Amino acid sequence: MKLLLDEIMEQRNLTERQVSILTGLSRSSVHEIRKGSMPRVDTLEQLAKGLKIKISDLIESDYL
Repeated sequence: MKLLLDEIMEQRNLTERQVSILTGLSRSSVHEIRKGSMPRVDTLEQLAKGLKIKISDLIESDYL
């Protein structure tokens, strides 16, 4: 399973700081997720809500 946060950020021309502001997550949390840290489900929910997308839009998987 791979998170598509980098791709979404690139498409929307967003910085880590901007994602942090939109989602309420710390910039360091956003940075760790981008580096490959697997976030908890509640963090995925927070990312999705802040970016106005579905959690499934954040995840690249053959099963979704």
